[in-house]
Amino acid sequence: MFRSFATFNYRTWFFGAVISNIGGWMQATAQDWVVLTELTDNDATAMGVTMALQFGPPLLLVSLTGWVADRFDRRKVLLATQTTLMTLAVAVAVLLLTGVMTLPLMFLFALCFGITNAFDAPARQAFVSDMVSLEDTSNAVALNSASFNMARLIGPAVGGVLIVAIGSGWVFIANAITFLAMLVALLLIRKGELIPRAKNRRGGGGLAAGFRYVMGRGDLKVVFVMVFLIGAFGMNFPIFASTMALEFHRGADGYGLLSSVLAIGSLAGALLAARRDRARVRVLVIAAGGFGAASIISAMMPTYGAYAVVLTFVGFSTVTMLTTANGYVQTTTDPALRGRVLALYMAVVMGSTPIGAPIAGWVVDTFSARTAIVVGGVAGLLACAIGVGWMLWSGRLHRREDARFLLTLDETRPVSVVRAMEPTSYSDPAASTTPLRLPETEPGRAPKAGPEPSEA
Repeated sequence: MFRSFATFNYRTWFFGAVISNIGGWMQATAQDWVVLTELTDNDATAMGVTMALQFGPPLLLVSLTGWVADRFDRRKVLLATQTTLMTLAVAVAVLLLTGVMTLPLMFLFALCFGITNAFDAPARQAFVSDMVSLEDTSNAVALNSASFNMARLIGPAVGGVLIVAIGSGWVFIANAITFLAMLVALLLIRKGELIPRAKNRRGGGGLAAGFRYVMGRGDLKVVFVMVFLIGAFGMNFPIFASTMALEFHRGADGYGLLSSVLAIGSLAGALLAARRDRARVRVLVIAAGGFGAASIISAMMPTYGAYAVVLTFVGFSTVTMLTTANGYVQTTTDPALRGRVLALYMAVVMGSTPIGAPIAGWVVDTFSARTAIVVGGVAGLLACAIGVGWMLWSGRLHRREDARFLLTLDETRPVSVVRAMEPTSYSDPAASTTPLRLPETEPGRAPKAGPEPSEA
């Protein structure tokens, strides 16, 4: 389950990320509560607009952010984005503590957070594959999700208590301090132990190359559509949890507790995903169906406690789905295009929020929080149906040869890597004209150079 921890760089990254993510969830809880109760009078639509501004830039800037993740040193990109996010947190804290924060100003800062995260997210996701081998990438992605949800378990509850105890402005200060853990981790990473990155020597093509790659893969198109549906209409948890807390007559601490309860199931889903040898589409489809069912059931719960219990199953299915989708995209994508494809994926995950969050806020204000949750659940069931339909239509689902009444699904295998080859010198012409030779030297020595290949 923890095999990626054998790598020093990944261990360092993991523990820095846990601390930083705890602060991030504390800040997210404070920001949502400030917009909902301090800057407005329980206006869920304003909260949806804030989320739209924060998560919209990954969709609008995807052509640039994916190129940056593939073109530049990802470690240096992350140092720049993490420093910027820390500075923004301090600025918001000062405005809140001095009493001059307004709703338009919060909208502006949400946009700035979104622009910075648009560059941070694809670089951070792709950086995982720079620290571990291809065989451990799926495990590392799952452990990353476990780190994120471990922080989600602690951060909102602590954030909710701190809002009541010392005020929302100081929560932003606390988050700014936690960014130091990630910055120190990035500085401690051993650059010489990072995995060499494959380079695309065909001129790149920018985002268009990544888009053509995804459009040529039916399995990736289905994964993206499923994630978009659930991301847009089902994963508006800040709106759902905060408005349900108000419906059950709870304050900021009650909202923070619901977010932490959601993280209990999320952490369990991430750890279970870490035990799997690789990511599979069928797990994604099952998780989408589980998300839809659990969401609809949660909307029917009559008490705060019952809603919280069902919310753990919502969190479990959500993270199982996202971790599987992320691992599948990373391990089955051409390494030379991984940054751009991941930028597209993150644009779908984060960029779906600007579409769904305002709609969810409007549904809450017009009908009820429970109605909005049911809409998200229906989106999950629709995503599951699309996945099942693709498995049947693609011809990958067929009867097992060794069992008459059992079915099996042909999965896309991760790209195999020949260790004797230098990945940075890879190109399509070389792959088609250069014969593969097994190394005939002792371990630790470079293989002997063979004769020059002739033109095909």
